[in-house]
Amino acid sequence: MRTRTMTLAIAVAAAGIGVVTVVPSSAVPAATAAARASAAPSRIANHFDLTKGQMPENVAVGPDGTAYVTFAASRQVAAVTPSGGTRILATLPAPADGGVNTPVLAFALTTGIVRMTDGTLYFLYASGDAASTGLYRLRPGRTPHRIAALPAGGLPNGLAFDAEAKRFYLTDSVLGTISTVSLDGGRVEVWSSAPELAAAGFLGANGIKVRADAIWATNLDHGTLLRIPVRHGRPGPVRVAATGLVGIDDFTFVGAGDQQVVATLNGPNTVVSIDAAGRSRTLLTAADGLQNPTSVAVRGRTLYVLSAAYTTGVDPNLALATLPGR
Repeated sequence: MRTRTMTLAIAVAAAGIGVVTVVPSSAVPAATAAARASAAPSRIANHFDLTKGQMPENVAVGPDGTAYVTFAASRQVAAVTPSGGTRILATLPAPADGGVNTPVLAFALTTGIVRMTDGTLYFLYASGDAASTGLYRLRPGRTPHRIAALPAGGLPNGLAFDAEAKRFYLTDSVLGTISTVSLDGGRVEVWSSAPELAAAGFLGANGIKVRADAIWATNLDHGTLLRIPVRHGRPGPVRVAATGLVGIDDFTFVGAGDQQVVATLNGPNTVVSIDAAGRSRTLLTAADGLQNPTSVAVRGRTLYVLSAAYTTGVDPNLALATLPGR
């Protein structure tokens, strides 16, 4: 796995982000309370194995607190239990070229994930290969099955489900699009290719959520949070809800409305809250153990933060934090 990790390091370094140095997780110093400047008390609940490619990219949390994650570099989907156990649920086969033709990153990876109430998981796989890139369904106890093919020249990344319309929305970080596909799979339609979704040298549209008759998405390169109203199924004008969010990746909503967002900033190693006016406040930092945080979810007052250590190369992990002031 060290070869794959170093391939990733080269790809990221070429994008001007940094270089990975692999350090055993046992060598990671614990952050002291005095060193923390966080607004959300936290702890590292799980350390993952970087040498096995266990770089968590996205997460969906079940009702019992189990975190269902995609491990990007190992092309896997896993369940991380509240007791700390990690169980691999599926491993996607590597493409014949090993994934080197995956756009921008040059390695095949599992990305966005959604969990249904019956335990069925849906997730994305970007491999640079037309025969395998797409949206997959994984029923409990079964093997994954591709239900929709996606362009091999793109990088499908974020995934969200609209329960009312019974369709998925997904971002493509290379093509700069949001596409839709029905719950049953099949035909994929580009829903929006607004310029606000485009990349600016590395990766564009990234995280995505359905909320309050709108599609919300992030743009990593531009550091923006976007809101696109849904009007009779079609996209309305894009509104930039927040700016200055360098390296923004995934996000989630806190509470019943859309007034507060919590987002991960990958490169800066921070988690921030964003209010309705677009103002951000730091909740967690590298002092809390963050290592390139990629994804976030909330259950009750507990915040789940996954770090992939893409560029830090130190300690991919799962942090649990208590949300302040709710």
